[in-house]
Amino acid sequence: MNKRKLWFSLIIIIAFIISLSFHSCIINNPKPEDCEIITAKIIKITEGSSYDIVFHDAGTDFYYINRGLENGLNLDSLNAKVLNKTVTLHLPKLFYGTSEHIAQLAIGDDIIFTEFPSTTNNTED
Repeated sequence: MNKRKLWFSLIIIIAFIISLSFHSCIINNPKPEDCEIITAKIIKITEGSSYDIVFHDAGTDFYYINRGLENGLNLDSLNAKVLNKTVTLHLPKLFYGTSEHIAQLAIGDDIIFTEFPSTTNNTED
């Protein structure tokens, strides 16, 4: 194989890997079985970029609801329900690890927010 074909093959392989990586970062219609379930004590809730709602845990981690403010969630209401409480989060698994994107947020059996199709979306009152 000459150098030109070898370089071309290498570029094709790298492009495929990059394409696969970018595709795995897109979170569309997450399912419970494709998520890691964690619990975290939420100590702060802030507005992030692009109308995201960011939940900060007692450590250094943070999690977000993508465009939560744009989709009818309210920081004051979430603070009243979630602040200083331990929540259960469903976080989609990606090609390279687990996302900080919240697919579902619950306190006990009370679902505060979900993207799962089998239940009502944005159940916040």
